[in-house]
Amino acid sequence: MLRGLSPRPRPRLAAALLASLLAAGCAVKTPPDEAGAPEAAPPAAAAKPAAPRDGKYYKDDGPPEVDAVDWRTVADATPEFEPIPAGYNRPYEVFGVKYIPFTDYTRYLKRGTASWYGRRYHGRQTSTGEVYDMYGMTAAHTVLPIPSYARVTRVDDGRSIVVRINDRGPFLNERLIDLSYVAARKLGVVASGTAEVIVEAILPPVPAPAPAARQAEEPAAAPPQATDEPGLYLQLGAYSSAANARDRAEGIALPAGLAHEGLRLRAGADGLHRVLLGPYANRAVAARDRELLARGGLESFLKELP
Repeated sequence: MLRGLSPRPRPRLAAALLASLLAAGCAVKTPPDEAGAPEAAPPAAAAKPAAPRDGKYYKDDGPPEVDAVDWRTVADATPEFEPIPAGYNRPYEVFGVKYIPFTDYTRYLKRGTASWYGRRYHGRQTSTGEVYDMYGMTAAHTVLPIPSYARVTRVDDGRSIVVRINDRGPFLNERLIDLSYVAARKLGVVASGTAEVIVEAILPPVPAPAPAARQAEEPAAAPPQATDEPGLYLQLGAYSSAANARDRAEGIALPAGLAHEGLRLRAGADGLHRVLLGPYANRAVAARDRELLARGGLESFLKELP
């Protein structure tokens, strides 16, 4: 498939890309260089490509004759927070279909068909301008933000991998995601060419802001307070020991912007000592705080307490 272009395409490359588009079935509108730079011209009209002859991969593409690395030793991509440049995620159109990529990390879960691309594009530029490495754990997607991370799970056997999205595509037969060669090997897609998968975006932890310069020490966070007030809470933990619950509460660094600034401790009739945030007036506010906690790497769930 036609891979993405760098932000600074060259005229010689454009001719090669048009030929690839006719044979492969993927194309991408080149993102502008920087804010204020002129928009790239729309891609030239082209007929939709024919399907691969054997249903596995396209002419001149496929696996390498000899693997340069042992694909079994290649680790999954490690999600980390990366800035999402606007230039890589502007709306674009391919084969008359308009795509509007996400411009920030967001929840995404969809089932569809995964395919893969290999040696034909090895060493070429992706939509980020990075060089495509068929031995890396990367993938192309039409709308997930670039760069971002996703978990890809086979529907039939549950095998799962984590990839970094750094390219646009696929644009053929309503396929959902294009995997690198090694990602496809790890998921068992190389031989068949395609597989039914579930693609789920991974929300990386938001980095803590750098501490602001200050003349004096910041006040210590408020210690957790005991409560028996009924209502709707977010529960961050439950322990059989009151001491363990307090230790857990004192070790939690809450993100900024929450509706409640301090944690609460509550001993229940069931013998559990709960670490709570709340109470909340309604579920909408609680859900917003739960999202903020999740972005900071803290798991929680709604708990209605009498």
